[in-house]
Amino acid sequence: MLAAVHHVQLAAPPGSEDLLRAYYVDVLGMTEIPKPPVLAARGGCWFRAGAVELHLGIENDFRPARKAHPGLEVTDIPAYAARLDERGATVAWESGLPGRRRFYSRDPVGNRLEFLV
Repeated sequence: MLAAVHHVQLAAPPGSEDLLRAYYVDVLGMTEIPKPPVLAARGGCWFRAGAVELHLGIENDFRPARKAHPGLEVTDIPAYAARLDERGATVAWESGLPGRRRFYSRDPVGNRLEFLV
């Protein structure tokens, strides 16, 4: 039986690891976690914040998904949106989900992320 989501994997183009680190660590406030050596040889990087784990895997003919995204719950959405905005990330508020406040942002390679409360 399913108990929880362990991680979400997103794709990224070859050679984008430094851009991803700058965004996921400096902008989102996540911590980079080491990949097992056999997987590290493939490139990419993994990040964690609390129980949330995002894996960025390298895809040679990468194209960001236009609609697919992880939904990441935050505790103080106005403060988190301000954090992203102050660090140069685009914040696009969306009101189509009744009973929730949410916005979207894209990482530096175009992956769509949803933040909600």
